[in-house]
Amino acid sequence: MNYTFQFGQAFMHLPYLLGGALLSLQIAFIAFWGGAAMGLFGAFGIVYGRPWLRHTIQAYITFFTNTPAVVQIFFLFYALPEVGIVLSSMTAVTLGLMLNSAAYLAEIQRAGFLSVRQSELDAALTLGMNRLQTLRYVIVPHIARAIYPPLSSFFVWLVLGSSIGALYGVEELTGRALNVATSNLRTIEIFLIVAVIYIALTLAASLSLGLVGRHVFRVKGGLLR
Repeated sequence: MNYTFQFGQAFMHLPYLLGGALLSLQIAFIAFWGGAAMGLFGAFGIVYGRPWLRHTIQAYITFFTNTPAVVQIFFLFYALPEVGIVLSSMTAVTLGLMLNSAAYLAEIQRAGFLSVRQSELDAALTLGMNRLQTLRYVIVPHIARAIYPPLSSFFVWLVLGSSIGALYGVEELTGRALNVATSNLRTIEIFLIVAVIYIALTLAASLSLGLVGRHVFRVKGGLLR
């Protein structure tokens, strides 16, 4: 092996790469919460909506879970300008990941709705709770505990999935790594550092979400594998 590692040329770009890591977190955070809100309405519509609404939502989920996110973002970034809608690369990537996430998160939250046992609803009725109190004290806490682990895992997946932005010129972590590697040709060193940063990001996200889940939703165990 004749390759000589020169990490010094890579580490001098560390602040620039860390700035990209913050942008990766920003994309994941917006896509996750936007997708979670859309997914909540989708799950509610599937479980309690009329047939036409259930079929419409199911069609949305089928489309977005059976096509790659990179293709969906391609249409947002390159096809929409043909009808006069021009999105920046950052907006197209974040919106694309949000729309994609909504489909998966709707399925996760639908499972949460369906996990509420009839006996729990009957017990709330016996205690004299009205519909709003049942939702507040029985349904929401149950759903939160049931779906918190898969929701947390999905957020970690989004942090890694934000690297798709590099294909569209977004200077998140992978995008900035490509910029640096192109300029100094220390590709291996740069991407070794980037791999370590991604590991640190996912571990920090897993630990933070695990602590929140344990103290707020009383979820046992963590996300670390």
